[in-house]
Amino acid sequence: MSSLVLTNARFQLIETARTPIAVIGSAFWPAASMLAFVVPFAGSDPVAATYATASMVTFAVMSTNLFQYGVGVADDRVQPWEPYVRTLPAGALPRFAGRLLSGLALMAFSLLPVVLIAAFLTAATVSPLAFLTAIGVTAVISVPFILMGLAIGYSMPPKAAVVVAQVLFFPLAFAGGLMTAPGGAPGFVEDLAPYLPTGASVRLMWAAVGDYPLHMGSVLSLIAWIVALAGVALWAYRRDEGRRFS
Repeated sequence: MSSLVLTNARFQLIETARTPIAVIGSAFWPAASMLAFVVPFAGSDPVAATYATASMVTFAVMSTNLFQYGVGVADDRVQPWEPYVRTLPAGALPRFAGRLLSGLALMAFSLLPVVLIAAFLTAATVSPLAFLTAIGVTAVISVPFILMGLAIGYSMPPKAAVVVAQVLFFPLAFAGGLMTAPGGAPGFVEDLAPYLPTGASVRLMWAAVGDYPLHMGSVLSLIAWIVALAGVALWAYRRDEGRRFS
């Protein structure tokens, strides 16, 4: 089973790499945001730069997974190869797990420029323990956005998936407080953000890299989003399975 998972992951990565702009694009916007907003305005302040980098990491996690799974899955569903693979005796698990591994690899690639820019062009600083904690938090906060992408990808055709991903992208970033420093967003955003997947995620990142207090409300909100989005993604997958193979 593990070899099948790795084979599927390798296939997904090769398939994505055949369209280089898809790989480059996933890393471009977070890096461009770092260079345009973080470096000139918060780069010389260690605390502000550290929090801003955590926000950009969350931004990259959201954007990469939302488009990678939302648009990627929707596009795969209309290709002849996807229905064929889903009828093979190995079942859906190797294909599904391989997609997750390839998506995580692309996410890591998109995060690399953000980390390098923070390290060399800003005064951001974290301890080794905080850095390791942030890596773990990054893996956790990727889950709701992977599930959100899967729900979009399995329930919509490619053209609709692109639009929905784009429509969700900026409002989730703004309303989650990713565009401002901790406590610097407008009042209604500060009230709403902890209960959105982006707001809950970035607050966990801030707590991992700095002295930002960890609120249980954000943790419970993130868990609730994971459970809810898992239910929607499962429903979308089974609905697609029933339509195409029953």
